[in-house]
Amino acid sequence: MPRPTAAQLAYGACTVILSTLAMLLLSQTSSGVGIAMIAVAALALGLLVAMTVPLSGQRRAAAAQPTPAEPVRAAVAAPAPEPVRERVIS
Repeated sequence: MPRPTAAQLAYGACTVILSTLAMLLLSQTSSGVGIAMIAVAALALGLLVAMTVPLSGQRRAAAAQPTPAEPVRAAVAAPAPEPVRERVIS
């Protein structure tokens, strides 16, 4: 699994912080269970956002470039097929 980029970490952390604050303010909960559920939901949302952040421009450009085909070597090339010989019935 590749390491997360700085952008992924930043987007995920911001999502966790902002979504936690928003959910706590909107729900106005004061119970421990409610706060724990909001924290778990915010962490899941932050993970989802971090994993779906698109690749940086350099990685995207490198991934889009086709790799050059390797030249066929004479020693590795398959032999030419033999011509088809059919039996003539007279």
